[in-house]
Amino acid sequence: MNGREALPHQGGGGRREGESRHVPVMLQRCLDMLAPALERPGAVVVDCTLGLGGHSEALLSRFPEARLVALDRDKEALRLSGERLAPFGDRATLVHAVYDELPDVLGRLGISRVQGILFDLGVSSMQLDEADRGFAYAQDAPLDMRMDQTTGVSAAEVLNTYPPGELVRILRAYGEEKQAKRIVAAIVREREKEPFTTSARLVELIRDALPQAAKRTGGNPAKRTFQALRIEVNGELSVLERAVPAAVRSLDVGGRIAVLSYHSLEDRLVKQVFAAGAATTAPPGLPVVPEQYQPRLKLLTRGAELPPEEEIAENRRAAPARLRGAERIREDAG
Repeated sequence: MNGREALPHQGGGGRREGESRHVPVMLQRCLDMLAPALERPGAVVVDCTLGLGGHSEALLSRFPEARLVALDRDKEALRLSGERLAPFGDRATLVHAVYDELPDVLGRLGISRVQGILFDLGVSSMQLDEADRGFAYAQDAPLDMRMDQTTGVSAAEVLNTYPPGELVRILRAYGEEKQAKRIVAAIVREREKEPFTTSARLVELIRDALPQAAKRTGGNPAKRTFQALRIEVNGELSVLERAVPAAVRSLDVGGRIAVLSYHSLEDRLVKQVFAAGAATTAPPGLPVVPEQYQPRLKLLTRGAELPPEEEIAENRRAAPARLRGAERIREDAG
């Protein structure tokens, strides 16, 4: 799991909840990457994963002529970031939506193309730090894990109702958990005695189910299972598969997109979309590549960029971050 914004220790004075100072991951690099597109007059930038508003606040501050459209599926995040972004007035439009709904959101706002798009994927610090959300394996909480608590099935429902084979598939595909069969066998045995409701019981079960060698590597042994459940509950990879191509199509020529991922499955999807956009679609063997087959994207990163060591030292939740960027250099064929 990631923390899109780390919450430093607060002194006794404190702040109102909407004003808490959070540390967005790779902030300066994201701003610099998007800058050539957002310095244009009338630029529109979309923050597809608003969270607590750290990246959005920085975008509005750095680019005073830009307009922001920000999406989040979490209503509490929208409330808190709304307080934070209130000083920017009507330059910021906040929308309750999942990021694969971007084309519909822009259509409703009458915006045909945008100049900048930012994705900061995964779980926000607010979701990790609020005990009752059930995202964090380090504290006991109800097994919810829904980013939008008004819809969908909870992690407890997944654990208690999915067939064993489906649970194994989820743990392997989304958590890259090599011990998936062993963990699922233990889950099925235990749920027959009593349904799962809290995270602590699941963490304890995973610890007991794993062989000693598996517990000695990769941090908390529950990490991969919790990641897999969170991805399933929120449909994260299927949403991302739709969202990144849609975002690229929404970019104006010269517009730029930056995506922060926090595990290899997300990063692989982003890499594939960007690589496809940066490749020619011409049939092999043509002496001259016609315009309609030319690449639509120019890659702005060599592979995935990592956060600097100093940032990781100050913000441990930045450690797994991977940043990729691209610029739209031509229209789609036709």
